[in-house]
This record gives sequence, structure tokens and C-alpha cells, in this order.
Amino acid sequence: MTRAGFYLARTLRRERPLVAMSVPRADLMAQLRDKRVALVGNARSLADRAEGIEIDAADLVIRINRAPMPASRTHGRRTDWLALATSIGPEDLDRIRPKRILWMSHKRKRLPWPVATSTGFYLHPVSEFTRLRAGLRAPPTTGLMMIDLLAMSGLASLRLHGFDFFSSLSLTGSRSADQVPHDFNAERAFVEDLMVRDARITLAGA
Repeated sequence: MTRAGFYLARTLRRERPLVAMSVPRADLMAQLRDKRVALVGNARSLADRAEGIEIDAADLVIRINRAPMPASRTHGRRTDWLALATSIGPEDLDRIRPKRILWMSHKRKRLPWPVATSTGFYLHPVSEFTRLRAGLRAPPTTGLMMIDLLAMSGLASLRLHGFDFFSSLSLTGSRSADQVPHDFNAERAFVEDLMVRDARITLAGA
């Protein structure tokens, strides 16, 4: 697709041409099979823990949005996948250097051209966002959408790092829980229930 065609499809919310730019979900699932996955959230509390070695030892390391990494001791160094639902500049992309970018947001108008044309780009279906929003009665965070997606795969294990459901706020901003549209109590309950039902999923620091 040309850049002009991309911006036209994005502006007019034409889903089919955008989906055509994405790798199939089957490609993700194939890469996840039997892998030990570390999903790294952006809670400030992670900066107080030494989980970097454990994170980098995973078969696949996935980070979220602008993926702050203040120290390798706490956050590790590797990024295999970046789950994105916000704008991101070339400086951050150069710093993070993900091998694959997943656009998790239902807001297609925010999807950047460099992201949509990146190697291995994946576009998460709007229907998945809608399903989670109905269950939570609030828009899901990027992290929760990623947990939900990973739980559907045949991965060997999923270790969650930097997830405290906004108890310590986020390393990427100063907003409090009542200033964002998410329901973190509902998300905590969702993840706790998922961990009870799926022994592959564990929460670091719990």
C-alpha cells in the first residue's frame, strides 16, 4: 500500500486495507508456541526490584507502549515485541529496537505509517478490544489486551513483570488512577481469575 493510500484508509476507517498490512494472528501463535514469555509492564514499582536478569532470560520479551527501561538490573535490556497503543517517536523506536510491533489500539487514526510498515507488524482486531471493554465495563489497558492475547496461545509460561494495576502509577506519566479511563480493580480481578484458571501465568513480585 502507498503512504497516501494508508492515510486515506486510516482517515476513512477502512479496516480491510489496514488488516492487509498485518501478519495473520496464526504467525504470532506459531512464534509463541512452547515459549517462556516475559511481559513487562510500566509500573513504577518495577524500578525497585531486580528482575532484569529474569526478564532477559525469557525466550520472548514483550514490552508495552514507550517501554521505559531505567536500568538493566530492574528492567532488562531485550525487547522482542512491542505492544503499542500510543504514538511513538523515532528516538524511542531506536532505543527499544523491537523485532515486531503489535498495534493493540482500536484507534486506527493514531496508527503511524512507520509502525504499520515495520517488519512483522500485527494489527489487533477491534472486536477483541470491544469484548474486553464489555467484560471490564471500561476500556482495557494495552497490558491487559496483551495478557488476554497471550493466554490464547500455546506458550509454555507467561511471567508478568511491572504489573501492580496502577498502585505505584506508571513510569511513563504522572496521572493518577482517577485521571485515566481504565478500571484497574476490574483488571486486577481479571488477571487473578486468569492465573487461577491457567497455571502458566504468574505475577512477579506478588
